[in-house]
Amino acid sequence: MRSQTEKASAFRALHERAGAFVIPNPWDAGTARLLEALGFEALATTSLGLANMLGRADSKVSRGEVVANCRAIVEASDLPVNIDLENCFAHEPEAAADAIRLAAEAGAVGGSIEDFTGDPEAPIYDFDLAVERVRIAAKVAHALPVPFMLTARAENLLHGRNDMGDTIRRLQAYEAAGADVLYAPGLRNVAEVRKVVGALKRPFNVVTGWLDPDITVAQLADAGAKRISVGGALSRLAFAAVVGAGRAMREQGSFAWMREMMPFADVRRMLRGSPAA
Repeated sequence: MRSQTEKASAFRALHERAGAFVIPNPWDAGTARLLEALGFEALATTSLGLANMLGRADSKVSRGEVVANCRAIVEASDLPVNIDLENCFAHEPEAAADAIRLAAEAGAVGGSIEDFTGDPEAPIYDFDLAVERVRIAAKVAHALPVPFMLTARAENLLHGRNDMGDTIRRLQAYEAAGADVLYAPGLRNVAEVRKVVGALKRPFNVVTGWLDPDITVAQLADAGAKRISVGGALSRLAFAAVVGAGRAMREQGSFAWMREMMPFADVRRMLRGSPAA
């Protein structure tokens, strides 16, 4: 197994090389091992996938649960892991930065801080507080014994603020405050990705959830994206498969879905780290 320092170096190198890379989002040790066996070069946790796994209809998870989930994925895989820390589970900058320390202790080599407050009545932190939160988080991340890449997320587009100008202004401020990677979930097309990337100097993460599924990695790379994640989409795909099979059994008395199962030998092979036959 690679050391955390080696994983951190490999993770940074992915952001520095030409082109874009896909960083899929497992939600447990098993899915982490499957994705590693498929040849991906890094993994990212998903708080939504974790909440789904825990049966949380409100998608709420605690800091302790998120960090424990990260540790399980780190221990299951030899890949660099980026942790989804939501708003770092605190409003005050110093308290939020504690989540960065805990993530690093769990083995993560990157993680995110976002400007969504969690309060639907006032969903986005005021600009100055949001920037200060990123500044303190970056200061902590960059002082850790093992290098840690901080991703700063501007959440306007997910919470009723369809203001591209303010979103770009925030991303630029987060970049100036020390964020290593920028992220604005909710972009809908390649033109929007190109516009945001063109306003930034540091790597940009695109999440596919709001994009046309026919958009390709090559198109996003051409638009300037560096990192492409899928958030909770793989978890929702797994749920769709379970619900489809359940309905077939309950409503039709059918087990035809079993023809689509992954062969048991392939499951065992991939969980051991080898590609499927």
